[in-house]
Amino acid sequence: MRKERILIIDDDPDIRDVLNLSLSEHYTIFEACNGKEGLEMVKAKNPDLIITDYNMPIMNGPEFCRQLRRDILFRHLPVIMLTGKSETKDMVVGIESGSDDYLVKPFEPETLLARIRMILARTIRALDANPLTHLPGNSSIMEEFQTHIESGKPFAVGYADLDKFKVFNDKYGFEHGDDIIRALARVIIDATQKYCGNDAFVGHIGGDDFIFICADDKADVISQFIIDTFDKLIPEYYNEEDRAAGFITGVDRQGNAVKAGLVSVSIGIVSNVNQKISHVAQIGELGAELKKYAKAIGKSNFQRDQRKG
Repeated sequence: MRKERILIIDDDPDIRDVLNLSLSEHYTIFEACNGKEGLEMVKAKNPDLIITDYNMPIMNGPEFCRQLRRDILFRHLPVIMLTGKSETKDMVVGIESGSDDYLVKPFEPETLLARIRMILARTIRALDANPLTHLPGNSSIMEEFQTHIESGKPFAVGYADLDKFKVFNDKYGFEHGDDIIRALARVIIDATQKYCGNDAFVGHIGGDDFIFICADDKADVISQFIIDTFDKLIPEYYNEEDRAAGFITGVDRQGNAVKAGLVSVSIGIVSNVNQKISHVAQIGELGAELKKYAKAIGKSNFQRDQRKG
């Protein structure tokens, strides 16, 4: 059974040692010395919960929380803030900056463990999120589809997934495959934020399947950015020999021997500009059809539905 991952951020090594000793039997622990290092560790280790001190050099706890909440990929991570101060004003600042809970040092380890269990359970229940990327899952995606349909405004939905991914997983393992899925999530988020700011929606259907919803006139440039960025990034996930060859050998889903190029990304774009979209299922049907066509091309590309009516 997978252990939940907890990131401890504190400039005091003695406090980090105490927390590690108290929690390591139940959780996988990572450590950082300040908020700036903590943000880097969040991206590298993808924790399930964060415990941060209030007062730290370089970047303190409240500022760390504010920075974390600005990132769509990590804004839902629960944070417990610790401090040696008990003044109400500090508790208010910590909570207003985005922490989910607050403990005053010194504290009983059993109290901290109980808080952690409660917050993790609450987070799992509250979030309709993919456990790998923490992006909104299917329920949220369906709600967004319905909201856009009812708005009557022009919009586009991009369906993205990975090609030649099974062969990569077979050779390099699922953990490395998960790294690529997280990388694709980051690329899609960066693309939508670059061209739409916070006006776009990104969701994770499951596995290597993602969607983004945006203004119709931004869908093509977002898709091209995703393709260009991902294609530059993907060679880093192969060893030197495979990277130089440009392919790996393996078997496909039918058990046939194949020579697979580097993992690529295919995107199908569904839009309500040239045709009326009246129900959520219609988006899914069109998206699956377009994505299948895009995948047949054999390299990273996007295909837009050009049919009218």
